[in-house]
Amino acid sequence: MSSGEGVGMRSDVEFDAEGVVLRGWMYRPDGVDEALPVVVMAHGFSAVKEMYLDAYAQRFLSSGLAVLVYDNRNFGSSDGEPRQEIDPWAQVRDYRHAITYVSQLAGIRADRIGIWGSSYSGGHVLVVGAIDRRVRAVVAQVPLVSGWRNVLRLVRADRVAQYRSMFDADREGRAAGKEPQMVPVVTDDPLGAAALPTPDSFAWFTTTGRQLAPSWRNEVTLRSVEMLTEYEPGTYIERISPTPLLMVVGAADHLTVVDEALGAYNQAREPKRLVLLPGGHFDAYTTDFETSSAAAVDWFTQHLSR
Repeated sequence: MSSGEGVGMRSDVEFDAEGVVLRGWMYRPDGVDEALPVVVMAHGFSAVKEMYLDAYAQRFLSSGLAVLVYDNRNFGSSDGEPRQEIDPWAQVRDYRHAITYVSQLAGIRADRIGIWGSSYSGGHVLVVGAIDRRVRAVVAQVPLVSGWRNVLRLVRADRVAQYRSMFDADREGRAAGKEPQMVPVVTDDPLGAAALPTPDSFAWFTTTGRQLAPSWRNEVTLRSVEMLTEYEPGTYIERISPTPLLMVVGAADHLTVVDEALGAYNQAREPKRLVLLPGGHFDAYTTDFETSSAAAVDWFTQHLSR
């Protein structure tokens, strides 16, 4: 247990998600007697909670919000097999398990729960906000809105066909009892295979992993990439209303490409708000952090504190 910069306390927690134990941190402000609103947070594609989620949680904590941050199944401190596999629908269900967990905690207002997600989990919160009416406010930061269209923007057409052949071979291999094929999350080889094949992805993941999160591993199962191509969270965006939606989008984002995010925002119904950051995808966590975190704080305090 460690203190939270004088404004609260962070404790290690764990909870059950259909037989898988998910682990993370619970933040609570100091000196507060009444039940608190809470924000539930998880990270994006392959990332672990130490990769800046603590910074966002501290900002929310400083505004009088309780916060639950957890590692996705199969990653970081959470259990789950196979390791390094990203099933977006399992992660959506885990957000809902996390909501159930915090709603049953003493000192938490079960009627004032917000969800925050970024990148891949930014897509997840669009789905959860649409299907789980326990959620009272949604913040989707640099969100994925279409797995298939995003892949077509990042991967050459001939490489897409190669991946399809790899997916089929991996499926047959698993059926025969072989270990799942793995692929790097990022690479510095412009022609190399990677799940996130952009130079800024390589720079951010390798630097952040080295500096903040030594548990991060530069690999995911190949099936994780296949499931990415099948995932269309943006199709849920019209259903989020009347739950308030904030989208935080990077104007120079070419990973979860900006025009896809803006197109999805236009499909969302009120109440909604758009914050356009000047930088790219990963700047939301670093150079644009003050703007991205302040926008989320404002949204949550507006919609969870009344």
